[in-house]
Amino acid sequence: MAPTDETGQAAPQASAIGTTPPAQPPAGGAGAPGARMPRWLPRAMVLALALFACFQLGSWAFHQLTGLLINIVIAFFLALAIEPAVSWMASRGMRRGLATGLVFLLVIILSAGFVIALGSLLAGQIVKIVEGFPQYLDSVINWINTHFNTDLQRVDVQEGVLRSDWLRNYVENSATGVLAISAQVLGGLFRLLTIVLFAFYFAADGPRLRRALCSVLPPAKQAEVLRAWEIAVDKTGGYLYSRGLMALISGIAHYVLLQALGVPYAPVLAVWVGLVSQFIPTIGTYLAGALPMLIAFTVDPWYALWVLVFVVIYQQFENYVLQPKLTSKTVDIHPAVAFGSVVAGTALLNAVGALIAIPAVATLQAFLGAYVKRYAVTDDPRVHGHRARGENQDSGPLARGRRLLDRLRQDSPGDGPDDRPEEGPEDRPENRPDGDAPPKGPESD
Repeated sequence: MAPTDETGQAAPQASAIGTTPPAQPPAGGAGAPGARMPRWLPRAMVLALALFACFQLGSWAFHQLTGLLINIVIAFFLALAIEPAVSWMASRGMRRGLATGLVFLLVIILSAGFVIALGSLLAGQIVKIVEGFPQYLDSVINWINTHFNTDLQRVDVQEGVLRSDWLRNYVENSATGVLAISAQVLGGLFRLLTIVLFAFYFAADGPRLRRALCSVLPPAKQAEVLRAWEIAVDKTGGYLYSRGLMALISGIAHYVLLQALGVPYAPVLAVWVGLVSQFIPTIGTYLAGALPMLIAFTVDPWYALWVLVFVVIYQQFENYVLQPKLTSKTVDIHPAVAFGSVVAGTALLNAVGALIAIPAVATLQAFLGAYVKRYAVTDDPRVHGHRARGENQDSGPLARGRRLLDRLRQDSPGDGPDDRPEEGPEDRPENRPDGDAPPKGPESD
């Protein structure tokens, strides 16, 4: 039984060597009366709370300014696109502000003319469809009465449509959505004005902006920034100019077809096909060909089929012949990389990301190509997609087939070379006495 002291607790036993055992920690632990909070803990808590508050504030500000940041990115790429033209005018003695204004004035005039022409085309087609709607309705009703033995009248159908609940609900929803549509139009105009102003300042004050950016960097970094800027200008301008040239060629080709078929509004439709097919990636070709097919269908259904065939054939010619020649020196990127960049840009910035994805990736590829060290490629045939002769021949299908045939030949009975008995030393002519015949086999008996 362990000895106890006067308090009734078990006394600590002495060590076997005679030393005193270590003292036990206080019963209260860290909350004992003599314990104190570390001095660094309050400061760490305050710092953590401050960092969390700054993160939340930055996240809120970023979400609020996302639209403005997207507009600035679009304006920056637009300024890079017109930078070669502005620099060319400035090198001939014109002020950069005036040169930038002339370029933007030309772009605005062309855009306004295209929108007005396209609007007049759509308005004319809508009026034509509305005027011809009774004839279309009569033809549909006559076809139904002929094939289904019914007695429908156009007046009854029109009254039923006008008194239907879905038409009344559609009119009410359209009336309430006028304000929302007007707000979206005003917002789009304000956004366009913001992009144009930022792009004008970026292009007109390009040298000043570059000087301001280089003034906060060491000389070695300044050269890299200026080189990256120059690459971005070349790739973005080259991309847009090559697309513009392909749009011109596409518009001329489709204009010739539409004019030959007698489709109305051929010039406007040709401009529509050229711009939409080149400046809307991935699906631009299908959107561009839908409107000419619809207009051609109103003239003759077979004309719509001819337009579809021509669009498909021209698209293949453009993809495999025209585009590689025009973009080989401007945005020479792999088609798979271009498609992936368009998908990624669409996921990040919707239609804007799809438009600027290819020049951005081309700029990044050119910048990395200028700094990534490359080595000479070996002459191994596998680099070119071939296999070396004599290499791994034992594992090929022909080698396996030959081995299988040899095995079958060895297993089959016959007088093949493998079925003959082995020739011993005594059977050789030089080891036999003269006149002795060779030993006979069992079959000779």
